[in-house]
Amino acid sequence: MQAFPRWVSRFIVGLSLLSLLGLLPVGCSRASNPQGGVSTSAQVIENKGSDTLVNLALAWAEAYARVQPDLSISVTGGGSGTGIAAMINGTVDIANASRTMKPEEIAAAGANGFVPVEFTVARDAIAVVVHPSNPVDALTLEQISAIYTRQVTRWSQVGGQDRPIVLLSRESNSGTYVYFLENVIRLGDDESDLLFSPDTLLMPSSEGISAEVRQNPNAIGYDGLGYVTPDQKVLAVAREPGMPYVLPSVETVNDGSYPISRPLYMYTSGKPSAQVEAYLDWILSAGQALVPELGFVPLN
Repeated sequence: MQAFPRWVSRFIVGLSLLSLLGLLPVGCSRASNPQGGVSTSAQVIENKGSDTLVNLALAWAEAYARVQPDLSISVTGGGSGTGIAAMINGTVDIANASRTMKPEEIAAAGANGFVPVEFTVARDAIAVVVHPSNPVDALTLEQISAIYTRQVTRWSQVGGQDRPIVLLSRESNSGTYVYFLENVIRLGDDESDLLFSPDTLLMPSSEGISAEVRQNPNAIGYDGLGYVTPDQKVLAVAREPGMPYVLPSVETVNDGSYPISRPLYMYTSGKPSAQVEAYLDWILSAGQALVPELGFVPLN
C-alpha cells in the first residue's frame, strides 16, 4: 500500500473533519425551510401527487430542463392525497392535486407551522367512458349518479342493451375520485351522504380504467380527458334532464357548457423558494403552451 507524505495525510484528515462538522459541502443536500417543509438544494425540485397531473407535470419538467439545464425536477404520482401529505410532512417542494385541499389537511399544515399556497395551473374535463360497442351515447348527471349508487343496475334502464353495468372508479386517494363523488354522485349537494356502490371496482391508475373499459363491454368509468384513448367511447353529459348533452373538450370547458370540469392545482408549503417560484411562474406563462398538447385546458 502506497504511503502518502505526512502533509498529504494531514490534509486528508482535515477534510474529513470539516465534512463531519458540516463545514464543507459534499454533494447536494436538502435544508429545512423555516416556513414549513423543505427548501430545495440549488439543483433539485421534488414534485409529487395527482396521477391526473403527472404526465403534464413530467412534460413541464422536461421542457423546463431546457430553460434551466442545471436544475433537476423529480416528478412522481401516487394521487392527490399522497402528494399533499408529502408536502405537509416536508418531503416534497410541490404537491400536485386535482382537488382543493381538505380542511383537515390545511389544519395539519398549520400544525406544522405554515399555510399552504395554492396555484391553479390548468383545467381539466372528466370524461365518462364506456366500451365502443355500447349503444348509449349520452347520460344526465342524475343518471350517472343513479348508476354509481346502484339505483340503476342495467344498461337497458338508460337506453342500452339488457346487460349488467360494471362500475369502475379511481381509488379514494385520487383527487379525481373525490371530485367525482362530490360533484357527480352527490350532484354538488354538501348535505348529501351518497357514496360509490360497494361493488365499484377501484382502479389504481388512469391506465387501469382504460384497460378495463377496452376489454369489458359492460363497464362504465371516468377519467381526465387527457387520458382518454381512441378505443374508448366518450359519453355526452347533460347538466339536467332537458338540457343539451355536451361532449368534453377544450372549447366546452372554456365556455362552461360541459358540466364535469375542474381546475388543477399545485401547492407549496408557504411562500415557495426562489427557484420553485421561478418554475411556477414559467408554468403559468410559457408552460401553458404544453397544456392542450396533453389533452388539458390552458388557463389563458
